[in-house]
Amino acid sequence: MYFVYLLKSLRSERSYIGMTGKLPVTRLIEHNLGSSAWTTAHKPFILLYYESYYCKEDALHRENFLKSGQGRKLVQLITPP
Repeated sequence: MYFVYLLKSLRSERSYIGMTGKLPVTRLIEHNLGSSAWTTAHKPFILLYYESYYCKEDALHRENFLKSGQGRKLVQLITPP
């Protein structure tokens, strides 16, 4: 099972879109521990949304869509002010 997830930074109020084969809560914990340079600078995060997929390729396509111009518009609808 694969997941596409949306995090929101409590520090900078920016969103982060990712894809993982782990549970989204596990990735949330890793991001809040500073798993990458970008997430370290913007932590702590909260998990706003996730979708599950059986196929990795489907999850990658969805992640790429959400990072596109049209996908960002959808993310803005999901993200509370």
